[in-house]
Amino acid sequence: KVEEVLADGRRIITFRNGTKKEISADKRMTTIRFFNGDVKKIMPDQKVVYYYADAQTTHTTYPDGLEVLQFPNNQIEKHYPDGTQEIVFPDHTVKCLYSDGFKETFFPDGTVVKVEKNGDKIVVFSNGQKEVHTAQFKRREYPDGTVKTVYCNGRQEAKYSTGRVRIKDEESNIILDKK
Repeated sequence: KVEEVLADGRRIITFRNGTKKEISADKRMTTIRFFNGDVKKIMPDQKVVYYYADAQTTHTTYPDGLEVLQFPNNQIEKHYPDGTQEIVFPDHTVKCLYSDGFKETFFPDGTVVKVEKNGDKIVVFSNGQKEVHTAQFKRREYPDGTVKTVYCNGRQEAKYSTGRVRIKDEESNIILDKK
């Protein structure tokens, strides 16, 4: 390795493979330029910024353990110390993955999808409608109070805001229609 000290006090160490390490005059910042084009910066606040040249991706690690990845397509991922992950996609959809297995996705149109650890899913649409998906049924709830449910055996049940109840069997035959 070759080490040089510049007039301004910076030190540059050049390694045999072409990697260069630059240390600031006050020794608070270090920049390493790897032979493959990657760059690692250790900032005065101990934040570490690593740029992967081939993938054109930046990985920033903060002293508190937060890690942020920025991809060339503008996707941003945040990995929190507690295991939570937040992904912001280029279309501004935001997906949150929690350490307990719960997942939430927020779409630009206002739709929110929540998935429980057991697989149950709740979809809240921007028009006020709500869907609940479980292993036993799928249910849609409308803002006017109407609730339509389809059970895993194919049976369908509709309860309207007017009080009307309609039940169909698995072959769509009406077995109850109470108005």
